[in-house]
Amino acid sequence: AAVDSARVQERSLAANLQNAQAALDSAKIDLSRTTITAAADGRLGETGGTWVGAFVSAGTTLFSLVPDERWVVAYFKEAQTARIRVGQAASFTVDALGGQRFTGRVLRISDATGSEFSAVKPDTATGNFVKIPRRIGVYIAVDPNQPLLDRLGPGMSVESFVSTTGGTAPPADAQTITATQTAP
Repeated sequence: AAVDSARVQERSLAANLQNAQAALDSAKIDLSRTTITAAADGRLGETGGTWVGAFVSAGTTLFSLVPDERWVVAYFKEAQTARIRVGQAASFTVDALGGQRFTGRVLRISDATGSEFSAVKPDTATGNFVKIPRRIGVYIAVDPNQPLLDRLGPGMSVESFVSTTGGTAPPADAQTITATQTAP
């Protein structure tokens, strides 16, 4: 009877050991998931109301990452983009920074108008078509090492200029195209 009792106790202890090992493995997996690695260099934007030590579920937004690389998306009227080319000099002023002027270059021009990406697309199938100038996104890469660049942030209102004369800085003449929009 003592031998049978010892065997039952051995099986019970083996099961307990197996359960403890499974709990340890699960804890190691949980620990590995506590490290957050950013997809890019940048700084934290809004932190979404979470705090150090808080337990969160998968899919919970913890914070927004504001990338170090800065750009502006300027929405120009379709007709204005006919003369805009990748690599052209651009500049923009920022309302929130007292009209500070920044320089950059046209990085890319969107393949479609902004209305194509909107939640509600314009309906032209009814026969009531009115030609409304659409706007096309022009991405302007911001030149590094400029005063107040560290204060340029997402959502700021800017007024953009693209030089279509090929100069190094946008001239203040009719060759300069202007759009008002916000920085991402």
